[in-house]
Amino acid sequence: MATKIVMEALSPTMEEGRLVEWKKKEGDAVAVGDVLAEVETDKAVMELVARAAGQLLKQVVAAGATVPVSSLVGWIGAAGEAVGDDGAAAAGQAAGRQGGKAAGETAAAPAAESAPAAEAPPAREAPAAADAATPAQSAKAQPGGGAGAIDGRIKASPLAKKIASDKGIDLAGVAGSGPEGRIIKRDLDKATPTPVPTTAPTPVAATGAAPRAPIRTSGAPFEDVPLTQIRKTIAKRLAQSIGPIPTFYLTAEIDMERAWDAREALKAQAGDAGKVSFNDIVVKAVAAALRQHRACNAWWQDDKIRYWNEVHVGMAVAVEDGLITPVIRNADQKSLREISAESKELAGRARERKLKPEEYTGATFSISNLGMFDIEHFTAVINPPESGILAIGRIAEVPTVVGGQIMPQRRMRVTMSCDHRVIDGATGAAFLRTVKMMLENPLALVW
Repeated sequence: MATKIVMEALSPTMEEGRLVEWKKKEGDAVAVGDVLAEVETDKAVMELVARAAGQLLKQVVAAGATVPVSSLVGWIGAAGEAVGDDGAAAAGQAAGRQGGKAAGETAAAPAAESAPAAEAPPAREAPAAADAATPAQSAKAQPGGGAGAIDGRIKASPLAKKIASDKGIDLAGVAGSGPEGRIIKRDLDKATPTPVPTTAPTPVAATGAAPRAPIRTSGAPFEDVPLTQIRKTIAKRLAQSIGPIPTFYLTAEIDMERAWDAREALKAQAGDAGKVSFNDIVVKAVAAALRQHRACNAWWQDDKIRYWNEVHVGMAVAVEDGLITPVIRNADQKSLREISAESKELAGRARERKLKPEEYTGATFSISNLGMFDIEHFTAVINPPESGILAIGRIAEVPTVVGGQIMPQRRMRVTMSCDHRVIDGATGAAFLRTVKMMLENPLALVW
């Protein structure tokens, strides 16, 4: 008897999944545990494996389609075995979702069709039928195009499109290394900007005013880009946070001179093994402070507050199309060297969308660091059910009064977002004071 292949819940918060690519073709032999397809969840790209052996009889859902969890996506059975039409509803639903996606992507089609033939249509993802093409087929579909080109359309992530637009890079000549040959950010690192035709410059007015900069256009007034699974989840989680959670903010300025000197000394003594980031040092300080301030190491659970006896620190990492928070578990029990190695490894796999669910869930407190982007100060949104998150700004030399004299000093501003249902003002202030003390006196981290 044939066995159904369903869209499994591959992460704790997954409600629907996008079938990125089929790894088995219809008619292929399948063993239990074989990878059937790659699925984009709300956090990562994961593998859908076979739960039965036999032959892949039918692919009910096309590559690129998004379907709810538990929906039928295919059949496994004996060679030549007939399958029922149980998948009709799921297939229709997938087609509807894909059709909606295609409709969104081609909302500007009438304008594009009326444009002169010399102008190319706007870069956008291809519909389901084209999504099933392999990278090699994609490159072949558009003469002179890269692997991200399919039937004249360019497959690229929204971030890659923006970077290409800003740098003047022609995506048609870029080979994509993402799923199904999709062009992603790293593919543009070595790409060479190409001249892009622009409209004729506007003559300078008699008043001497500068002409307005021409807008690069391909004939369409706008472009609709469907939401990725991770962007859908970010929107949903932030709506859950910023609205119902009564949040207040605490900001402190920290003297980072000693932490700076300690980090430099560690690098000089230990070489590559001593390369720790300031983010690693902050993680260590936050974890140690949470051990002392259990009231901040807590979850809001609607009918109760869960105070954690373990310290699991989440660190926000920017990834293609969104944000994910890998978790350093039992961070208070780990050395600075262990935290450094683990954070690098987790951040790398987060950017490759290769994290396992247990590696990005279960944080008891989080940090978000934008200092490397030269951001001086910001506020971060709490990730429920956590009750707090610490926003880290840049380290900068600023004039500071020391011993009655003004002298340059390295300072860093941090802001803690607190859920007032769990953390009171004095409670959050005491925690932040401990974090400040530890960063200003690095020996406290090993005491």
